[in-house]
Amino acid sequence: MPITLPRDLPAFGILEQEGVMVMGDDAATRQDIRPLRIALLNLMPLKITTETQFARLIGATPLQIDLTLVRMSEHQSRNTAPEHMEAFYRPFQDVKEERFDGLLITGSPIEHLDYEQVTYWDELREVMDWTQTNVHHTFGVCWGGMAMAWHFHGVPKHILDQKAFGCFRVNNEAPASPYLRGFSDDCVIPVSRWTELRRDEVEAAGMTVLLGSEETGPCLIEDAAHRTLTIMNHFEYDSETLKREYDRDIAAGVPINVPGNYYPGDDPTQRPLNRWRSHAHLLYGNWINQIYQTTPYDLAEIGR
Repeated sequence: MPITLPRDLPAFGILEQEGVMVMGDDAATRQDIRPLRIALLNLMPLKITTETQFARLIGATPLQIDLTLVRMSEHQSRNTAPEHMEAFYRPFQDVKEERFDGLLITGSPIEHLDYEQVTYWDELREVMDWTQTNVHHTFGVCWGGMAMAWHFHGVPKHILDQKAFGCFRVNNEAPASPYLRGFSDDCVIPVSRWTELRRDEVEAAGMTVLLGSEETGPCLIEDAAHRTLTIMNHFEYDSETLKREYDRDIAAGVPINVPGNYYPGDDPTQRPLNRWRSHAHLLYGNWINQIYQTTPYDLAEIGR
């Protein structure tokens, strides 16, 4: 089954060309089933790139997905055209009376700031509280997940001595988890961050590490009490996302290491290899399937 997107959203054409099943709003309304309502709170600067990456993953499942793009109400994007934001995004204050089967909260390149210094922190705290009454399950990515750990448990983020940057192997520590159905004993995932959550603090807060690494710490964390997953790293990345970050920093004269285990022979003149795509689809497919298996049929019952 397809993901439902507006036909003029840039992701629609991109995913259609890739063979992902996408459906316009007009066709979706003719199907006599209830699609899963998934919201994407997109905090990344490059909105179109990020919305396409996540739509690609959640649109690959055999279920119909109704994707709602959400933004912080007062925060204005400086890297995406206002026309795009006006046409496709709804401010949180406009959707907070609605209920959703799932919510994705993306990362944001503001790791250096204390949470309370973030201009939209108060509203984001409102969003996270709202998930406990209006969202069946929430998936936080990188900074978005760290923000949930801080908000719900007071688990701090810690600044790394140097950026964790490249493709790192993580271990499957919970093979019986429904979110890791079909996972190998280990897998590779792109990492790009200056901060971390520490295992002892995560576990002391009652959360469970599902994927973890000796090099880069916890990767996938479940908080069953708040119906959330946090992923510290980036299965959603395209094959060349790390390359674009590396090339950008080199062009700007910013000191940056070659992303490890990414280019063949760690040679940035070579074409990078994608070794995480299958596990990316597996994880997000498992998340969607688990929502489908457990969410109420009546949206009004979500959160009760």
